[in-house]
Amino acid sequence: MLSCKKGKEAENPQKGEIQVVADPSFKNVTEALAERYMAFYPEAKLDVLYKKEDSAFIDLLEGNARVIVMSRELTKKEKEVYKEKVDLEYNPAKFAGDAVVFIVPKNSNREHIKVSEIKEMLNSESKNLIFDGTNASNLNFIAQKFNAKPSALKYSIIRGNENIVNNMGEFSDKIGVISLNTISREFSPEAIALREKVKVLPVMDEKGKIYKPELSNIRNMEYPFSRILYFLTNEGFFGVGNGFIRFSCTQIGQIVVSKQGLQPYNIYKREVQMR
Repeated sequence: MLSCKKGKEAENPQKGEIQVVADPSFKNVTEALAERYMAFYPEAKLDVLYKKEDSAFIDLLEGNARVIVMSRELTKKEKEVYKEKVDLEYNPAKFAGDAVVFIVPKNSNREHIKVSEIKEMLNSESKNLIFDGTNASNLNFIAQKFNAKPSALKYSIIRGNENIVNNMGEFSDKIGVISLNTISREFSPEAIALREKVKVLPVMDEKGKIYKPELSNIRNMEYPFSRILYFLTNEGFFGVGNGFIRFSCTQIGQIVVSKQGLQPYNIYKREVQMR
């Protein structure tokens, strides 16, 4: 439930200006939702900034952002700090199914990758996995998946998901790690150009089953690195922040999510089995 604390009299869901912060891995869907909301409500202004996931959370706690987009689960300590500083219960507003995907050059002979291989690579000095940086959503999510601290993992870095895709041809022995949302827009010329440069690897789980990062496998959480995107806010009244969140989680917003090539969390409620 959204908190009903009294806010600024002049601000309501259709009028006001707030800052939204998201990890660059979620840029496409966040930007599309913000643009759609502002088209519906011209007097509402969403200033969208892109920072590493951990920095976004700090901005929320310090009041520098009204809404943030997250994918990893907050730790018990982080939830306590959130409740203490924001004075709201931790209540993530889930809105999309995304995934962390593994890519290789288009001409690579590799056809899939095992979950066990990924874990081994993260402990190897060869640093064969390429992430977009420290404290960012892709690394955070993978670390949480393996119950590991990000600082203990070994990997290479190329800044930015798109830069990883564009440079994979120079690293035939490496595997890039990016967000599905980077390449998921079906008809986007930019996304099409990126997809043409790389091969997306299916992932073999611990039982020997292979799953592609397709929406049907994300919907059922069968692809091993499926993840849920959600909003957090520090807005204790029904202003632009909570208005934007509600908009994104209801039908019009969920159609936007679908057009971004991601799995809507709410629109197909009887089918979606996300946990």
